[in-house]
Amino acid sequence: MPPAAEHVPWRWLVAGRASRRLVLVVVFVALLLDNMLLTVVVPIVPTFLYTTEYEGTNSSVAPARTEPAPPALKAPPFSSMFSYFDNSTVTVLGSMSAVDLANGTESSHPPQPLASSPPLPSGCPEGKEFLAKENIRVGLLFASKALVQLVTNPFVGLLTNRIGYHIPMFIGFIIMFLSTVMFAFSGTYTLLFIARALQGIGSSFSSVAGLGMLASVYTDDFERGNAMGIALGGLALGVLIGAPFGSVMYAFVGKSSPFLVLAFLALLDGALQLCILQPSKISPESTKGTPVFTLLRDPYILVAAGALCFSNMGVAMLEPTLPIWMMQTMCSPKWQLGMAFLPASISYLIGTNLFGILANKMGRWLCSLIGMAVVGISLLCVPLAKNIYGLIGPNSGLGFAIGMVDSSMMPIMGYLVDLRHTSVYGNVYAIADVAFCMGFAIGPSTGGAIVRAIGFPRLMIIIGVINIAYAPLCWYLRNPTAKEEKIAILSQECPMQTKSYTTQKTLRDFPLTDDSDVEAENAE
Repeated sequence: MPPAAEHVPWRWLVAGRASRRLVLVVVFVALLLDNMLLTVVVPIVPTFLYTTEYEGTNSSVAPARTEPAPPALKAPPFSSMFSYFDNSTVTVLGSMSAVDLANGTESSHPPQPLASSPPLPSGCPEGKEFLAKENIRVGLLFASKALVQLVTNPFVGLLTNRIGYHIPMFIGFIIMFLSTVMFAFSGTYTLLFIARALQGIGSSFSSVAGLGMLASVYTDDFERGNAMGIALGGLALGVLIGAPFGSVMYAFVGKSSPFLVLAFLALLDGALQLCILQPSKISPESTKGTPVFTLLRDPYILVAAGALCFSNMGVAMLEPTLPIWMMQTMCSPKWQLGMAFLPASISYLIGTNLFGILANKMGRWLCSLIGMAVVGISLLCVPLAKNIYGLIGPNSGLGFAIGMVDSSMMPIMGYLVDLRHTSVYGNVYAIADVAFCMGFAIGPSTGGAIVRAIGFPRLMIIIGVINIAYAPLCWYLRNPTAKEEKIAILSQECPMQTKSYTTQKTLRDFPLTDDSDVEAENAE
């Protein structure tokens, strides 16, 4: 083989490591798999727990309750009447008398069953009290991921400032793979809870490192907005595929099947990260980032984080409560429980990709304001649905509006850091992920208890009104003020126009070749 041919794969790998687009692909795939695992459990867990715990318990005692009583001596004295006219016995309350047995005759009327509650429509699960309690348990299980991620995010932000983004990204892949395998083979609530919490740790590493990496690679504000929109498209696609994929695979193949498929895809993602990111290479930031507590005192960052939190809290409350509400009121089969989220997922995918570009032109603050108002209106309409088709409109509006908010707020976070702080992004995207996780922690953990106390429709009214009331606060992001040393950045008329920012020292994370340090020194 000629020497030139031997170096072709190596040259392609070097060129790939120097490409910002391949970095975007890595982040896209990581967010895709994370959110597929996030939503694939939504239709599986409620029905799995109902099947294993309620039906399993009741099926074991059912034979004892259905065995007929001995007909001879335990029948009440008025339960049958003997006729001397035709030597037959007429049964009154549904059992045969001792005289009837002695004569070998049968009753002239069929046995009448004892009075019982009216039968449920076909397909409706029994055990309404169990389902009411399950709202709380399922909500806590779903919230465990976000709660763990909430605690882990600040530490991951500090870690990325010290060692760069590549190693944390790969750590996130390893933890995500272990969590997926654990989901596949967990058969109890406790093991499912542990797997969900473990996923929160892996998601924290992947999300914070991935978004921070994109912000550091795409320094132009317009390009950064487009890149964030594409990356959030991976998040949207994961949400889109997860719930329907999980419900169909669980109904027709089995519980472990969707998780084993995700584990295989996670291995492919790990191989891609090894090729592109070089996770063994430590690449600390050239300057010290702004501390997390300083960023948390910034009112503009708090407003943006609040928009992320409350807009996502609505869909977070729907995840554990909507499938159970559908089981109770619509008698929905297993496959419909995940399909109900399909309109929201499709519209979220459209919204993030569309407004990744449009939000920069119309104003990201305005895009977020409109999005939060639409989120609130959509949530108010969800309880009006009488069947799965009635959920299409509200869920579509909900997903589209959350896409508007997410695709606007994520670039604003990076923009505010460039404008008011040091241009190092690990901590600010840790805050953004914390806000996202607070929505997914508070929503499921409190949603189940609120549903049990006041009902599902009133829960939707509460969270819908909160989103509508918060929407006007996005107006304050219209014209954020800069620090004195960066006041020249606001020389343009529109505060959200395209701007490029250079950090205090040239970033040398990309290209990720072994000769990158030499090339940087020659350039200087």
